[in-house]
Amino acid sequence: MEPAGYSVGFVLAIAIVAIVAGLIVGLLLGRRTSGAARRYRDVALKLEQVMQDKKSYEAEVVEHFTKTGRLLNELTESYREVHNHLAQGADKLCHGAGPISLERLENKRDSADIPAHLAHIQPPLDYAPKTSPDEKGMLNEEFGLERKPLSEAPEKVH
Repeated sequence: MEPAGYSVGFVLAIAIVAIVAGLIVGLLLGRRTSGAARRYRDVALKLEQVMQDKKSYEAEVVEHFTKTGRLLNELTESYREVHNHLAQGADKLCHGAGPISLERLENKRDSADIPAHLAHIQPPLDYAPKTSPDEKGMLNEEFGLERKPLSEAPEKVH
């Protein structure tokens, strides 16, 4: 009877499988704990944080401008209400000689219904008009300068 044991081939095969499995586990653990892997994870975390900060910032910008638009609309309506209130009071207290309310102007479709002094409004001029075509205008570089003839040449100093 031979002693019960394993054949050399079988033991050799088990040893090779164990070595290969050990190498694979070692490589995986080595990659997870290496400095490059840690740096990669740190960069990935920082990138994710930056992306979250950017999304948060964009949401704040949208919220800010939405609220600004809403507040400006409310302000415009408030100004319109104040103007109409003052115009209606002036119309009532001045017996029709006061300013026209915006409501009355907005409801007018015919320009003949708008008073003449309000129908033809000219914006202010940003220059002084000339009194004659020969006059130099205010935007001319010589405007306001008086030219004196040179009667004598200045003396030379030696």
